[in-house]
Amino acid sequence: MKKLSITGLRLWLLVVAIAALLIGARVTEAVTCSPTELSPCVTAILSGMPPSSACCSKLREQKPCLCGYLRNPNLKPYVQSPNAKKVASACGVAFPSC
Repeated sequence: MKKLSITGLRLWLLVVAIAALLIGARVTEAVTCSPTELSPCVTAILSGMPPSSACCSKLREQKPCLCGYLRNPNLKPYVQSPNAKKVASACGVAFPSC
C-alpha cells in the first residue's frame, strides 16, 4: 500500500471536509406549512399597515408554502390580495409565481 505524503494527506482531509460541508448544507429543517403561522401578518394584510418584524420572520419561514396556500380556494383571495403582495415586498420576500 502506498503511503500518503503530508501534502497528499492534507489534500485528502480537505476534500473530506469540503464533502462533509456540502452534505451538511443540503440538510435543512422541514417547514410545517400551516397558514396559522402567518397570524402575525393578518393585521398588515387586512388593513394595509406595514408588517411587523414577527410577520416578516414568519413570512420568510413560510415562503416554501405560499404556492400551496395559493392553490387553496379559501386562502387564495388573502394570499393574492394587493395588501399581501405589499407585505411580501416590504419583508423582502419575492411573491411566488406558481
